[in-house]
Amino acid sequence: MGNTSSGRRTGEQRPGVRRVVVVGTGLIGTSVALALRSRDVDVVLSDPDSASLRLACDLGAGRPLEESADPSPSVPADVAVIAAPPAVIPSVLRRAQDRGLAHVYTDVASVKASVLAEAERMGCDMATFVPGHPMGGREKQGPGAARADLFLGRSWALCPTGKADPQAVAAVAEIARLCGADPTVLDAGAHDRAVALVSHAPHVASSAVAARLVSGDGTALTLAGQGVRDVTRVAGGDPAMWAEILTHNAAPVAEVLHEMAADLAATADALRAAAGREADPSAEILAPVRDLLERGRSGHGRIPGKHGTVHRPDYTVIPVVIPDEPGTLGRLFAAAAEAGVNIEDVRIEHTPGLPLGVAQLYLLPDAVDTLSRALAADGWSVHPGV
Repeated sequence: MGNTSSGRRTGEQRPGVRRVVVVGTGLIGTSVALALRSRDVDVVLSDPDSASLRLACDLGAGRPLEESADPSPSVPADVAVIAAPPAVIPSVLRRAQDRGLAHVYTDVASVKASVLAEAERMGCDMATFVPGHPMGGREKQGPGAARADLFLGRSWALCPTGKADPQAVAAVAEIARLCGADPTVLDAGAHDRAVALVSHAPHVASSAVAARLVSGDGTALTLAGQGVRDVTRVAGGDPAMWAEILTHNAAPVAEVLHEMAADLAATADALRAAAGREADPSAEILAPVRDLLERGRSGHGRIPGKHGTVHRPDYTVIPVVIPDEPGTLGRLFAAAAEAGVNIEDVRIEHTPGLPLGVAQLYLLPDAVDTLSRALAADGWSVHPGV
């Protein structure tokens, strides 16, 4: 069978990843392809959706896989990346292995245990399959939203079984590094519990907040600021795709949501009890509210910062008023570079009804004065300390 021969090929010595087949040209698949192309990897693309495939090719993500009557390619790729929904990955994997499409196979689904179990049940070659999950994405979908830098500085989970060939694991780890990510090996069950906490349950929470806005009156929505936009950003994702993801990781997500619901219920009860009493914020009756807010702040502080650092530096924010014109951010960043200052992060606040916005520049404290003076001298409206 094809999967047996592909297992033998995995043991051969190869000089790194040179040729990759990406099966699926949605957001993630096309982003992987673009990242690999930027590193001069030969990328071949396959997708049953001809329009998606054509757009990905036009974007420079690769060239289309030549389908022929002979299902076996003359020269198998080093790695095949299956960028498909979780429910179809095992069947796509089995077909790819049977035709000898590549030496090594991986996927990019955000759930792992169910995919692995079904792949084993279908008789896939687990020696050549290294499940993967790049921790990068957008609320937008399709190849048109793809970016070559989508995974830059992100973690990329690898969840091989004990049957996986070490060279197969190394090849998929190289794919992650070529895309600018940091490969991390962990058990499939641990992965699914982790993403339930840091990705899947937060998406549900974001959707829950956004769902409240459906019945909100127009006046309330005109008052919406950046806070609610930040909280609800990921709620703009594809509902069908997320329903499938949540279904495949149902138990871990349900556990996190149950704990969140308990926190929210305790907070709501405390606020309801305090309503109309003119209670002091430090009153015992509001202890659940303070507790949730304090734990929330502590949890936020544990989120790894730039380059995955566990302890994030305390940045200082400089607001800079910017015109809503093409090239403005480019000029602003160029001015910072000219001053020898690195902008650690940036957020844009738009001014409704005006052709202006505010760029919130996040800097290390010792760079604030240098950049403030340089930008002011260059004519920018800088407001340090605001």
